[in-house]
Amino acid sequence: MTLATVAAASGEEIVPFDTSRAEKTIFQALVDSRAQYGGKKVAVVDGDERVLSYDDLVRSSLALGHALKKGTRPGEAVGLMLPTSAGAVISFFAICAYGRVPAMLNFTSGAAGLKSAARTARLKRVVTARRFIDLAKLDDLIAELAQVVEIVYLEDVRERISLRDKLAAAVGQYVPWTVTTKPPHGTPAVILFTSGTEGEPKGVALSHMNLLSNVEQVRSHIAIYPTDVLFNPLPTFHCFGLTVGALMPLFLGIKAVFHPTPLQPHEIVRRIKASGATILLSTDTFISQYARAGEQGDLSSLRLAVCGAERLRDETRALFRRKYAIELLEGYGVTEASPVVAANQPGANRHGTVGRLMHGIHAKLEPVEGIPNSGRLLIKGPNIMLGYILMDRPGVIVPPQDGWHDTGDVVSIDEEGFISIKGRVKRFAKVGGEIVSLAVVENVASALWPDHCHAAIATPDPRKGEQVVLVTTNADASRHDLVGWAHNHGVPDIAVPRRIISVDHIPVLGTGKTDYVKVEGMVREREDAQTAA
Repeated sequence: MTLATVAAASGEEIVPFDTSRAEKTIFQALVDSRAQYGGKKVAVVDGDERVLSYDDLVRSSLALGHALKKGTRPGEAVGLMLPTSAGAVISFFAICAYGRVPAMLNFTSGAAGLKSAARTARLKRVVTARRFIDLAKLDDLIAELAQVVEIVYLEDVRERISLRDKLAAAVGQYVPWTVTTKPPHGTPAVILFTSGTEGEPKGVALSHMNLLSNVEQVRSHIAIYPTDVLFNPLPTFHCFGLTVGALMPLFLGIKAVFHPTPLQPHEIVRRIKASGATILLSTDTFISQYARAGEQGDLSSLRLAVCGAERLRDETRALFRRKYAIELLEGYGVTEASPVVAANQPGANRHGTVGRLMHGIHAKLEPVEGIPNSGRLLIKGPNIMLGYILMDRPGVIVPPQDGWHDTGDVVSIDEEGFISIKGRVKRFAKVGGEIVSLAVVENVASALWPDHCHAAIATPDPRKGEQVVLVTTNADASRHDLVGWAHNHGVPDIAVPRRIISVDHIPVLGTGKTDYVKVEGMVREREDAQTAA
């Protein structure tokens, strides 16, 4: 079935994928959007309900950027550490407008993670806000980060904005090319960092064309209307939150409502209802909380609820359907692809899959030993990163070989192009010579105990090579119950974990993904304590 057929079946108009729209800089795309949709049009509603137009964004970005560029040079990376907000978006465009490269820092990653990111991207300064630091209680973290970079506070910059900065904004809002820098669209536009779920994060350099191509790919895949209102609580240090949650609505002319944290389910449900939001971006971890926090009708304005970053559980999907009559769409993305790779669509929403590839992406599968009818997914296309920036080569962009990015995910693709994620290559265990998907282990636990959180890892076993350990927040979890559920649902015994460890909480990253590095640490601590006893 082709995209056009799907569009006809669902009654939605799909815009053809046009790469020429991506052949510009990020700031030029903002200026072009203002010209197309009107300078007075509402572009952003901030967390405090402050409303900003396209004119506001362009003018503020030019003035702030002119002030921020002092002491930096074109092409230099500048750290940005702010919650999802108008301030974050204005700062992002401000840095881009004058040819500098924003490096989006994950403030939930701790001092060691931030200092590592600063060294990797060769940052000299980090832009943040005192109010944010105070509210988030990040004073100790900032004190440590200040040991390796200069901390620049937006409040101080705004107080010191000079007449020249204001003149640059005054002139630039009418003739922006006279004051801004216009780097080639194939040069870096942003540096993001991989989530580090299984190891040390890496820097990912994305070009202007990468980001704009992905916006165009999403535009051609799912119908977006001028009347839509997108609600985004996801962090802008996460590629999904930045590209789809902040840049896409601006470039497609739809209003974006920002919320500074995904961790306030009751307030988020209230604001979705009050704003009449029609599109919600989330992850399974967060959207399941919103579903439970709301009453029937609270989310009735939504026509699209799109989940990425982690597997969408059947329990979450059923809860939304039962309580709100909303069908959730699951997609798949990686930071290295700017990030959207595939997504289900209204009228072509196949449960258990992440939908079809975006236009312009080519894929190939490499066989993986012990996993039949699937393969390791490699992708190529206009949205694929310029390359990694690694800790041992700070500031150096290492491009993917021949343009192909190895996602590290094992998938299957059916005859109609729907992709099913089997798990990450590193998320399979070899038990007694047989391959076990740790994702399947987690799925079994979630199906049996849907109100709890679960994480499965593999640990060394002297007899069978590896054994599977389930870490769960269910204090009453028993292996006997898992064995019974597995037998009744045709799940092989090998997918039943050998050990179960109950904990108070499963550690997660700022994006909502399970932090498997910390989970493994919890298991090691438990094992060391038992050995010592």
